[in-house]
Amino acid sequence: MGRDTTHYPGEERFSTATSGATAVEFAMLAPLYLLLFLGMTAYGIFFGASHSVQQLAADSARAAIAGLDSTERRQRAEDFIARNASGYLFIDPAKLQVSVGDSPADPDQFDVEVSYDARNLPIWGLFDRLAMPDTTISRRSTIRIGGV
Repeated sequence: MGRDTTHYPGEERFSTATSGATAVEFAMLAPLYLLLFLGMTAYGIFFGASHSVQQLAADSARAAIAGLDSTERRQRAEDFIARNASGYLFIDPAKLQVSVGDSPADPDQFDVEVSYDARNLPIWGLFDRLAMPDTTISRRSTIRIGGV
């Protein structure tokens, strides 16, 4: 007994037609790719701003170490941030809050804490369902007073 090779009109054309398959696959996968791309972009911008805040805290702590006492170190750190904050990527100096002073945990250390209100970064609200980090970025840098 042989196989039934009866063909109905249009059957061969339908089973081998693939002209719309690419468009259907694109329509199914494009939202996922778009979500991934926008998510990577959003987190990249956030990580860039976060790195800038950390670098600003570290650089101002290094500038402050030249001060002879706590008051001078505080002034040097605040001056450094006021002069240089606009040069850091994604940072608006008006959105910074700075806390500088001797470390309460170790009197031989000096702390600089920088908090940045990141609500104006162009990443919030890309998608309602995309999990995003907190809108405030806080970083601290500690440096030993007097070297060793």
